[in-house]
Amino acid sequence: MSESHGKSKRTKTGAKRKSRRDKIKAELGREAPSVTIGSTKRVIVKTRGNTRKATLRKTDMMNVLDPKTKKITKAKILTVVENNANRHYVRMNILSKGAIVKTELGEAKITSRPAQDGIVNGVLIQSK
Repeated sequence: MSESHGKSKRTKTGAKRKSRRDKIKAELGREAPSVTIGSTKRVIVKTRGNTRKATLRKTDMMNVLDPKTKKITKAKILTVVENNANRHYVRMNILSKGAIVKTELGEAKITSRPAQDGIVNGVLIQSK
């Protein structure tokens, strides 16, 4: 089932709109993908303007920046420690921007948008 991002058939107060056209292709949206921990899986999504977007569905690797040494290293993600987007995301190990994850190098905060960018980047906040 497709998700519509168009105007509702009803107004804020609950009254029916007098004239309402049907849904059009430009107003279609899609369900927000949730990126979980697992072997890397990317999905190519068609977007408006005949372009493509690579979105992540699963990943177990992350680019981590160490602010002290200014070096970027690839680290394995072990688990999600904290997620301000939704408290249940911690239990389900869902990655989103702002989530704090436990890696091989220590705890890191995700700075990229994994579902939009197709990659997980983060900054080390607590090293081992």
